Amino acid sequence: MGAICASLLAKTFTADVNAYDWNDPVDLPICVAALYKFHPIADCAAAREPLAKLCCSRGVKGTLLLAREGINGTIAGSDEAIAEVLDHVRGLVGEDNLEVKFSRAKTQPFYRMKVRIKREIVTMGEPDIDPRQDVGQYIQPEQWNALIQEPGTILIDTRNDYEVEVGTFAGAINPQTKTFREFPAWFKAERERLLGQGAAPKVAMFCTGGIRCEKATAYLKAQGLDEVYHLHGGILKYLETIPAEQSLWEGECFVFDERVTVGHGLELGHYALCRACRRPLRDEDRTSPLFEDGVSCPACHGERSDEQRARYRERQKQERLAAERGAAHIGASPNERVDEEI
Repeated sequence: MGAICASLLAKTFTADVNAYDWNDPVDLPICVAALYKFHPIADCAAAREPLAKLCCSRGVKGTLLLAREGINGTIAGSDEAIAEVLDHVRGLVGEDNLEVKFSRAKTQPFYRMKVRIKREIVTMGEPDIDPRQDVGQYIQPEQWNALIQEPGTILIDTRNDYEVEVGTFAGAINPQTKTFREFPAWFKAERERLLGQGAAPKVAMFCTGGIRCEKATAYLKAQGLDEVYHLHGGILKYLETIPAEQSLWEGECFVFDERVTVGHGLELGHYALCRACRRPLRDEDRTSPLFEDGVSCPACHGERSDEQRARYRERQKQERLAAERGAAHIGASPNERVDEEI
């Protein structure tokens, strides 16, 4: 990659400049930046317009969420454009410790640019939880294997059920939540079974990029647990850092963009995307009689009405006609998960 991306990595301390072939921008010309930071933003409405205008003027696409507690999102564009947007974001939330994870894409993985104001940058529904006040201990990817293999350590995947199905760490507990908002209720219901009556064990948690674990560990700390740990940089940093032959990760990692999944070295995975529900699709899902491209898949067919499927079918038709004309048609996504982590 060019000097722009290399300098970005040096500033954020979140990716290894040697992790990619920085001298080969031809095959993978798009820089993808997943970012977040918990930092007070007093006036989100005032911050939104300049940020959105900058992204659009520089051809950057993706989703950024603003809330009083900070910023979260994933954007993609040229190296120079991403550098400019990240500098602007640092002006909003401070120069230090903006969590950014970089990857490359062959084509633009987003259709549009959205900057939205939310109550939370990742929705847990626990307004008193503040990761800036008390949070679990960060564990670097290089030390993660030792922690989760330590006898007695409880390993929890804080992501949603459809993400866990694609891949997870060996031995991890799947809460089977449909959204992150369900995590506190799950923990309250399962706490006694998980922790028992004796001394509380170590609890290690992980998510895609780290933001959900910031809140999840803060929540467990508020519940009185002391030995709470989380994977710094999330699964993406682990897959980028740890060689496949040393990895305890099984499967692929779902990401919230058109790449769908990534594997070790953040290489493109093998899943497709259902355009109706935004869930990942295996090859066998695409051969199911319940699958119709852009309309339904085995997971969402029973969740949608005939009227909704007819609407999706018309949208799919218009996208096909636009493609035949060589034009871009951007239909409204029926079920975007913009409040989850990428």
